[in-house]
Amino acid sequence: EKRGRGAGRREGRRLRGRVARGAARVQRRDGRGGYPADGGLMDFAQSEERRMISDMVRGFAESVAAPTAAERDREQRPPVAEFKDFAALGFAGMTIPEAYGGQKLDDISEAIVVEELSRVDPSLGVMVAVHVGLCSMTIVLYGNDAQKEKYLPRLASGETLGAYSLSEAGSGTDAAAMSARATDDGDCYMLNGEKMWVTNGSCADVFVLFAKVVGHPDYGKKKHGGVTAFIIEKDFDGFAVGKKENKLGIRSSDTTTLLLDNCRVPKENVLGEVGKGFYIAMNALDNSRIGIAAQALGIAQGAYEAALKYALERETFGKPIAQHQTIGNYLADMATRTEAARLLVYRAAWAKQQHYEQGAPRHTLEASMAKLTAGDTAMWVADHAVQVLGGYGYTTDFPVERFFRDAKITQIYEGTQEIQRVVIARALTR
Repeated sequence: EKRGRGAGRREGRRLRGRVARGAARVQRRDGRGGYPADGGLMDFAQSEERRMISDMVRGFAESVAAPTAAERDREQRPPVAEFKDFAALGFAGMTIPEAYGGQKLDDISEAIVVEELSRVDPSLGVMVAVHVGLCSMTIVLYGNDAQKEKYLPRLASGETLGAYSLSEAGSGTDAAAMSARATDDGDCYMLNGEKMWVTNGSCADVFVLFAKVVGHPDYGKKKHGGVTAFIIEKDFDGFAVGKKENKLGIRSSDTTTLLLDNCRVPKENVLGEVGKGFYIAMNALDNSRIGIAAQALGIAQGAYEAALKYALERETFGKPIAQHQTIGNYLADMATRTEAARLLVYRAAWAKQQHYEQGAPRHTLEASMAKLTAGDTAMWVADHAVQVLGGYGYTTDFPVERFFRDAKITQIYEGTQEIQRVVIARALTR
């Protein structure tokens, strides 16, 4: 009996040790133990400034983007004019400090901007998300003073549209497998290869682009050896835009290949350090996953609102179909899932700001959770919105068919849903 009690106490000590180690992992992972860094509870009240931003962007989206959205979708025409009008409001520089002509917003407000645009036009939403996040913010984080002074003011004003190029035909999820090469040629690098899936590809002026520097000590020794980030201008010798993809959704957002044929890039256009580009790329993806989550959230909100409006107006058997139990249940689930996704998206945006401003751990886990949930929510809500509208939902007379087509990409780019689960599981078990 004594031996049994002793064994029980030892097992108890081992269990308490495992619990303590698990709690320590959680604490290290989020730096907050589940609470904000100041020890207080998270404030769910929307500030007056964020309400004003939301109202302003919603008004712009409904008055400027909405009237041309369906036509641009049919014609696969990028919203360049709409972006210029949007930039005039100052939002093109929302990730850029005032010292470089920007109007820096907090990260939740940045997510709200992308959400409100995507609620009406997801193509414009992703154009802005790539411009302010993957391009502008990456230069803010890793650019030197000369690069910031040269590029950021033009990006902030919207005079210059930004893009980002990491993927290739053989390196999407496996980004380190890229084949684009950069060779030292005196005062410049010569880039050769073909990049793929470039949002804003045909209309961007500046690209943050990745290639492997052949002469780097790690080249050929490590899978990501030599990966380097470059700032590319569309007028550089040897640079050309290739095929434009004919896509299922976000058809007003141009997606192209980029052709590098002895593209001459001055050495001063290396972003960060030579050979350190893979870290830059992965950090940029953590940031941009929040932008895509916000896009997905906007799609879900737009599809839900369209379904609700129709369900309140359409009558069958003497009452609005919203009062039929099945349709009412659909609407309840659509609203609940959308609101749940919103909380994860805003939390990820908050965690991102804590990382950069307070030195908290990187927001990889929160970004992947937000992207996974919001992407699946957008697809589910858009699918059910089509179902609520029935036959009308299958026509181009209503926007839900476009939301349905647009939603699918949010489960694919910036890391597929399968990859998000891998990232989340790795973060939870490390």
